[in-house]
Amino acid sequence: MKVLANDGVSQSGIDALEAAGFEVSTTTVAQEQLINYINTNEIEVILVRSATTVRKDIIDSCPSLRIIGRGGVGMDNIDVDYAREKGLHVINTPAASSQSVAELVFAHLYGGVRFLHDSNRNMPLDGDTQFKKLKKSYAKGVELRGKTIGIIGFGRIGQEVAKIALGVGMKVIASDLFIDKADVKVEFFNGQYITTSIETQSMESVLKEADFLTLHIPAQKDYVIAEKEFGMMKDGVGLINAARGGIINEVELVKALEAGKVAFAGLDTFQDEPKPAVQILMNGKISLTPHIGAATNEAQDRIGTELASQITNILLVGKK
Repeated sequence: MKVLANDGVSQSGIDALEAAGFEVSTTTVAQEQLINYINTNEIEVILVRSATTVRKDIIDSCPSLRIIGRGGVGMDNIDVDYAREKGLHVINTPAASSQSVAELVFAHLYGGVRFLHDSNRNMPLDGDTQFKKLKKSYAKGVELRGKTIGIIGFGRIGQEVAKIALGVGMKVIASDLFIDKADVKVEFFNGQYITTSIETQSMESVLKEADFLTLHIPAQKDYVIAEKEFGMMKDGVGLINAARGGIINEVELVKALEAGKVAFAGLDTFQDEPKPAVQILMNGKISLTPHIGAATNEAQDRIGTELASQITNILLVGKK
């Protein structure tokens, strides 16, 4: 049985699949050539991340396919319902990358409150000639401890963000359309832990109360954060999006940054990905990463082995 990991998969995932008897290809096939490649090589399983899409054309044209796997959480690049109607299994790894995304949120937060994203641009250029001037420019940082973080979307990733925030000493508030309350367990290195219960509240109240906001929701048809929502926020708020591009109106974000309504933003996903707007890329108040929320060695190992386990259970264990 053949598996095509078109957007790559960890070596641990490859090892697990091969140990179960699968033939794994990590060839990156161009989108327009996928149908021919799948049919020529009789691929039964295709694994993708965010680069490759699996739409109706592939589902209808590739009778050998039995499983579509997404290495990560969101499956907006797959026609999930249609695939399942056609009898295909569609799998993903919703928990494997949660901690990695949450840590990236705090990388952006710490970078924002201490101006690291901007100082790392300017120190190589002017650090030797304008050291004192730069020191003065970046001398008004703030601490996260004691501040309020608002989490919009309180699923697995949102709750992982909450764990770090609680450990930092922040007040955590959250909004979610489907979750009323969550028990968040903060674990320490020595096996000890604390558990705290967090009740969600309206998005409007979170927007009004939070010193920092972070988004953890799926792709939407419309903006979640636009002019109206920016107007509700505190002056000088910090805003992080490591979820999906298109949930923030980036034109309004730039306006809010210029007006001081938003002090800084951290973006890992973009409205026009993979070609973010120049106004976003060149803005000194925005910390930028190229959609790497799940891109840690640990997360990719978890993703690979979890996909391998699911594939094995579906195609091999299910036969016994």
